[in-house]
Amino acid sequence: MKNAAISVRGIEKSYKDLHVLRGVDFEVEKGSIFALLGSNGAGKTTMVRILSTLLKSDSGTATVQGIDVATNPVGVRERISLTGQFAAVDEVLTGRENLVLVAKLRHLPDAGKVADDLLTTFRLTDAGSRKVGTYSGGMRRRLDIAMSLVGDPEVIYLDEPTTGLDPEARLEVWGVVKELANSGTTVLLTTQYLDEAEQLADRIAILHEGRIIANDTLAGLKRLLPAAKVEYVEKQPTLEEIFLTLIGPQATTTKEDAA
Repeated sequence: MKNAAISVRGIEKSYKDLHVLRGVDFEVEKGSIFALLGSNGAGKTTMVRILSTLLKSDSGTATVQGIDVATNPVGVRERISLTGQFAAVDEVLTGRENLVLVAKLRHLPDAGKVADDLLTTFRLTDAGSRKVGTYSGGMRRRLDIAMSLVGDPEVIYLDEPTTGLDPEARLEVWGVVKELANSGTTVLLTTQYLDEAEQLADRIAILHEGRIIANDTLAGLKRLLPAAKVEYVEKQPTLEEIFLTLIGPQATTTKEDAA
């Protein structure tokens, strides 16, 4: 792929007798959302740690923006950001102070403006002066992703970003991820939630027992199954639809104001 932001070829990783990755291959197009889908223990987080230069593979090659993760880890780190499964925010600091701290650690000029711009982008301006300990789950995750974007990384890894969030907060995060891709950021998303991959990803790879067993668009994956039969079925609303209908469209604002 000419326009690949991430290229993975034959990556293998074992922990003693446990073979976690068994020759993984995939590519991620620049400016797209690529979902790495798999159950717990499939090897998703291990793959992300290798691409983040936090872990060395046993064999194979991986490049990010054309830079080899093994031979030039510093170059890769300058172009990526990682958001883990749990929000890495300081609850004692305010939202703005968290962002200013990261901007200063990255030696960016005018850290205050960087923080204010990200608070606006992630709809956290009104909560920016409050301690993060008062934030809702969705707000913390939005702040966490905002902190990951300090310095405008070209590629961002989101490792199961909605784990433990309620349906409303998950939708908030989904909106943020879509906005990232629309702005040109390449997103590698790992998840075990099928609906999350279905809603967000331009392309989906299924990782099972250390191997990629499918890699295609959602439409392409659907073609792997027999053609659907047309039948009349009375559609019942999902529990998520019922929940969001009952709490109303202003729930996000109300929840943030009350937090």
